[in-house]
Amino acid sequence: MKIALAIGTALCALTFASCNQSPADNLADRVEDAANERADAMENRAGALEDRAEQVRQTGEERADAISAADRNVAATMSQERRDAVIANEAPAVR
Repeated sequence: MKIALAIGTALCALTFASCNQSPADNLADRVEDAANERADAMENRAGALEDRAEQVRQTGEERADAISAADRNVAATMSQERRDAVIANEAPAVR
């Protein structure tokens, strides 16, 4: 929605601004507008990536809490291979 609004606003502004500009100025404005649109899209993707990173942190914290709450002797009850799998998020933290 934001991107569509930005594009629409940019097109309207470009239409009105281009009335008294040279072809070079029009091209320069279009280049700048396109760069701004790409930058906005990148920022939106970065925001989504930050949200995913926060979810990974939260999941890791929850898994760590579950392991602590289980209060097991992991050295005696889990093989090193299983512990490595738990760390890599390839196995459940607690059964």
